[in-house]
Amino acid sequence: MSCDVAASMTLWLAALSAHPQAETARLLQPVVAVVASNGLAHEPLYADIVSRAKALKKQVQRYEAAGGATPDFDSFKTRVEALAALDMKGHLDLAARGTDGDLKCILKGISQDLPKKLDELAAATGPAKIKALTDMAYLLNDNVEVITAPPKPPV
Repeated sequence: MSCDVAASMTLWLAALSAHPQAETARLLQPVVAVVASNGLAHEPLYADIVSRAKALKKQVQRYEAAGGATPDFDSFKTRVEALAALDMKGHLDLAARGTDGDLKCILKGISQDLPKKLDELAAATGPAKIKALTDMAYLLNDNVEVITAPPKPPV
């Protein structure tokens, strides 16, 4: 939604209300929430990344709850590799758009870190495996949060 539309809606709603400020604020809350959220998170590629990362994080949490047992590790590995490829695709998409933000670089970094964390997890045993799972969960959580976080103004 453009700023012009939001401003027009504010003026229009203000004109309709006996208490313009209170009524306008109440009616604009859903609009403000959408504008403040990261619109990129609603695009199919980035929504897919978020969805996959959340699902993988839940799987990691199940592994942690099972004391580090990873019975379907091959399937998990395939899904993590696919997520890493999507993160790189997101990086390339943002680069093609000429985006100069941090997200482009962060997605590239995550796409490179996921296979490393996967290798660490595959090689780990005992307490090191739980640590590797925790590290993987943090990285997957980061993958969600960098996309869904509201954009910040340039510094």
